[in-house]
Amino acid sequence: MTTAYIGFGSNVGDKAEYIRSAAERLREADGVKRVKMSSLYRTAPVGKTDQDWFVNAVGKVDTDLSANELFKECIEIERSLKRERKERWGPRTIDLDVLLYGDQMLDTDVLLVPHPRMHERAFVLIPLAELEPEIRLNGQAIADLISVLGVTGVRHLDE
Repeated sequence: MTTAYIGFGSNVGDKAEYIRSAAERLREADGVKRVKMSSLYRTAPVGKTDQDWFVNAVGKVDTDLSANELFKECIEIERSLKRERKERWGPRTIDLDVLLYGDQMLDTDVLLVPHPRMHERAFVLIPLAELEPEIRLNGQAIADLISVLGVTGVRHLDE
């Protein structure tokens, strides 16, 4: 059994419902034993900033799937929720990213773990810290990484 962390994001349609639906589909996947979700966060877009705001969350997943199998399951969930890949960092119904997979480091044509930009993204670190406040990334405490980035543009969805 391996613990993995998945980043969830949506900025099209009923954003929160897309996150909830993706989490439910992940819970139902063969080889996934448990999914614990962070709160939902309303976040500003990053990369391509001339688009609607996002809802983001992180899920803690206990799984028997390999990292590649988990990644493929995430892609299938995106497809089932009508994800269209028209432009990099563009609008999407749902985006699922494998952030961490146990303590493994993977570098394949389709999957980099740990996610290469997660330490630069408050919309990932804040919900991750909610689930695992003591986690360290690249030897740094997550609280220290968040303090460098700040929390501007990330707030609980219900605020």
